[in-house]
Amino acid sequence: MSKVILKAENVYKSFGLTKAVQNFSLEIAEGEVHGLIGENGSGKSTFSSMVAGVQTMDAGQLFIDGEPYAPKNAIDASERGVSLVVQEIGTIGTISVAANIFINKEKQFRKGGMIDYKTMYAEAKKILKRIGGEHLDPAAICASLNLEDRKLVEIAKAMYSNPRLLIIDETSNALATHGREVLYQNIRAVKESGGSVLFITHDMEELIEVCDSVTIMRDGVYVDTLRGDEMVAKRLKELMVGREIADNYYRPDFEPKYDADTVVFRATDICAPNASHVSFELHKGEILGLGGLADCGMHEVGRILFGLDRKDSGRVELADGTEIKTPVQAIKLGVGYLSKNRDTEAVILNYSIGDNIVMPSLPDLRKGPFMPKRAEREMADDWVDQLEIKCNGSKQYVKELSGGNKQKVVLAKWLAKDSQILIMDCPTRGIDIGVKEIIYQLMMSLKEQGKSIIMISEEMPELIGMSDRILVMKDYKINKEILRSPEVNEQEVVQYMV
Repeated sequence: MSKVILKAENVYKSFGLTKAVQNFSLEIAEGEVHGLIGENGSGKSTFSSMVAGVQTMDAGQLFIDGEPYAPKNAIDASERGVSLVVQEIGTIGTISVAANIFINKEKQFRKGGMIDYKTMYAEAKKILKRIGGEHLDPAAICASLNLEDRKLVEIAKAMYSNPRLLIIDETSNALATHGREVLYQNIRAVKESGGSVLFITHDMEELIEVCDSVTIMRDGVYVDTLRGDEMVAKRLKELMVGREIADNYYRPDFEPKYDADTVVFRATDICAPNASHVSFELHKGEILGLGGLADCGMHEVGRILFGLDRKDSGRVELADGTEIKTPVQAIKLGVGYLSKNRDTEAVILNYSIGDNIVMPSLPDLRKGPFMPKRAEREMADDWVDQLEIKCNGSKQYVKELSGGNKQKVVLAKWLAKDSQILIMDCPTRGIDIGVKEIIYQLMMSLKEQGKSIIMISEEMPELIGMSDRILVMKDYKINKEILRSPEVNEQEVVQYMV
């Protein structure tokens, strides 16, 4: 019988009235990749953060290699061989790549009371090469890196200490193909060294491919553990949500349905460092998909359309010719934007749910010099109810919510503003199957109301399943337009991406 590396017994954690984890037990064997899944808010990240020393348990016991384990903080956990790579950005943007890798380990580079940066950078190069991030400059400031490269820095930091237990909390959601291969390579390295991995993801195919076993949580409670051939996607989904899940939760129709005669938004000959002569029109009631491989330019185009990034030339405008140059103009003109980087760009984590929801609508709510607090509260509470945001009320801080509920807050702020055009960049990234269903249903409802959506997505089934038209980008250009049809498949779309 394999040695148990992590054992959790009756672990309990609450936040006020919210019981995040309730009497949860789990065992992870040596050399095992153990999946942990559940809907957003099910307790996965709370449990993993307690194991990693980020939070403390209210009750229960943890054991590492059979020894009692109660980490006081992340440093304590690291010293016991536990490393965590978080879902969102876990690096400090204002310091270098090397400084991030060696946080709390700087003493080894001290000489005469000063840090020997030459030695530190040389050591950083070694670990970056080992984990597959050799293209990164150890002296580069982390804020200058893209999201995927910042994730590679986190992986380097986690792997430097040769962890007995590596916790991956939905990290793969932020990674494109190369980044995922780097992640999987390091998971295999931990496993082959006799360590274990706790792997949290919403991607069922990835889960089944990567994991040896999987434990399901629901509402903070243990549901079941499946192993090997028992790990079937449909069964896993049903255990997660406690009911049957349709095999296909995308649009039921197979024809493009929108007002082709009514253009509501237009991009003309957009040129920028990551966009080359990009032109298209968006129609009333249309879901326009924008897809491609990593670094094809689709995410940058979304930012340009909302006025976040400057373009070198070209024009972004409404159908009446009103040009959009800044986010303030875009918001006033009824355009909303859901960023791919939710925690850093789409919400303000240290503000309340209500403050985030009403923020775009404040100019509309203002009465002369006064801001009616009652109107703000009623708007926030109304959208919390409508989108069924799982929280303790609109005054709760956004940072305390799960990923899916944060995304509902982002949607709520643009729906409260009555935005007629939504630019949605990876709208279901890091979101469980239940919330995905809700977002897709909401998109169809907005479409039926005559609102229009530009959906930028890295997920092929989502692009095909939801779009009226797909614009495939390659090398910063639009390479192909594909109309919705029952004949459209992934192979057809991919050939225009590569």
